[in-house]
Amino acid sequence: MKFCVFLLGLTLAFPGFAQDGQDTAFLAAREAFRAGDRNKLENAAAQLGGYELQPYVENYRLRLFIDQGDRAVMRDFFQRHEGSYVVEKLRADWIRWLGKRSTWSEVETEYARMLSPEPDVICYNERARLARNDRNVLEEAERRWLTQLEPPEACRPVFAALVSSEKISADDIWHRARRQIEANRPAGAKESLNYLADSQAPDSRSLDSLIKSAMGYLARQPANWSSSRSGRELAAFALQRVATNDPRAAADALENIASRMHDSERQWAWSQIGLQAAKRHLPEAVTWYIKAGSTQLSDDAHQWKVRAALRAQEWGIVRDSILAMPATLGAMPEWVYWLGRAHKAGGLTTDANALFEKIAGQANFYGNLADEELGRAVMPPPQARRASVEEEKVARENPGIRRALAFFRLDMRTEAVREWNWALRGMDDRELLATANLASRNGIWDRAINTADRTKKEHDYSLRFLSPYGEQVRPAAHNQSLDDAWVYGLMRQESRFITSAKSTVGASGLMQLMPATAKWVAKKIGLHNYSHSQVNDTETNVLLGTSYMRLVMENLDNHPVLASAAYNAGPSRAKKWRADTPLEGAIYAETIPFSETRDYVKKVMSNSIYYSALFNGKPDSLKARLGTVGGRTADVMKDADLP
Repeated sequence: MKFCVFLLGLTLAFPGFAQDGQDTAFLAAREAFRAGDRNKLENAAAQLGGYELQPYVENYRLRLFIDQGDRAVMRDFFQRHEGSYVVEKLRADWIRWLGKRSTWSEVETEYARMLSPEPDVICYNERARLARNDRNVLEEAERRWLTQLEPPEACRPVFAALVSSEKISADDIWHRARRQIEANRPAGAKESLNYLADSQAPDSRSLDSLIKSAMGYLARQPANWSSSRSGRELAAFALQRVATNDPRAAADALENIASRMHDSERQWAWSQIGLQAAKRHLPEAVTWYIKAGSTQLSDDAHQWKVRAALRAQEWGIVRDSILAMPATLGAMPEWVYWLGRAHKAGGLTTDANALFEKIAGQANFYGNLADEELGRAVMPPPQARRASVEEEKVARENPGIRRALAFFRLDMRTEAVREWNWALRGMDDRELLATANLASRNGIWDRAINTADRTKKEHDYSLRFLSPYGEQVRPAAHNQSLDDAWVYGLMRQESRFITSAKSTVGASGLMQLMPATAKWVAKKIGLHNYSHSQVNDTETNVLLGTSYMRLVMENLDNHPVLASAAYNAGPSRAKKWRADTPLEGAIYAETIPFSETRDYVKKVMSNSIYYSALFNGKPDSLKARLGTVGGRTADVMKDADLP
């Protein structure tokens, strides 16, 4: 009865923002939940009538009692807060609880109300469907066979059922294991190979041996290693592992044993050597990819085949490689653009322009380049009308947004962002713009930007490309002789203007400075008595960040593409990624080996042309900014110790 009274007390009306005392009580409830202290949780909850985050407190209580399996109480909570983020997460945990007890009918009932289920929750539902002999589940699992390489524990029985159904052949099992080896998931490969019949499965000790020392494994091969498929496949796995460190050594080793391998194993091994060579910008990459023939490539291998051809200026191979991609991959803006460029290089201007039209107008790197290929200036679209009083009122009163604002007030940014993003689901352009305005007025710059970014037809680029802290940033950029549009483009990508932002690797502040970098720059510019505690001070962070940008520019040909890459991945890498001869800036950006840095550079450069247009009232050219990246030289950086 006490439990039910507690729940009833949490159903009170939802008034305005809480007083400090309620914030304190909420934090106490949260700590009590973490400690598993039910008495303290109830004492804190008693002080929270009508509090914005009241559903979370009730959620804490339900989680502590989840093992009691009280269906009625759970359903009551779900019904009262249906559609909220807190219900979505608690319902997912409830499904996990039910699934572990094989309560399959209830799993399906609750799953039907999920809005964005996580992979393991999807698999619990699939297991529930299998329990009533719904064989469509196997077709869905089959589509994930080559992509879900590290499945959650809940998904393993689904894959086991798929194998038992005989929809999966030995070839399929080997292909999955190859993908897992390519993705550096050797444990997953071992698990997949356990699905093979005993007569076909490799010795697990041999697999362990090649994972530990691939070149040593190849050197110790028994004379009859090629007499079985497992022997040949493991040799191909070993070659892949060697290639991750030294593609040329792997190519030499493959040449020595290629005649003893079947086409399937040999061609896959060449594709892996080509992939690793492409990531290292080795000139042999295209040749090794060609030797791979028609072997089945992963999405990553498809894309790096194109990138290798771009570096080599082999436009025919660029065209053929993109056309060979799976349809969903080939439809991505980058590959639509480069296919258009390949057609243009081959004189097929009409075909090229038709492809550019598909992505023109998109507010991204390749949409910008496509516009320029079609002779169109890149400018922000017409400004949407301002949110009305009523639209602003609806945004303020949205329960999810109110919960997010409460979390921001409590400096619980992770929870705030999750609530905010969840609340945006299903909003139309007018609702998004009003909500973005609300974020901007509250100084929550990242949510203002991300919310405005979601509009489809009505846009406000002054919100998409906010430029706060102008009194610190623009003078600092001017003092360092830097383009303020580029500085803002980089800051937007680095921190979304969150002054307290801190990355997983320790970078801090608006310009995401690493401690060692900040200290080095402070010394370099003569900033006396600097301590790392100052790094989140806006003025200090901007001074150090813009000073570092200038130093990077001076050391890397004053090229913003190289400097952007250096800011994210380090100057030595940006320098190393140049080609032997001058390279188009867009190709340099597309062939950066680190996916994070590749995406970063594209976004920084695209951001900069929008900031330029907003600051100067006229279009800018992304192509001109990208320019040409000079060839690799033996020159030493002016600041040899530049971090």
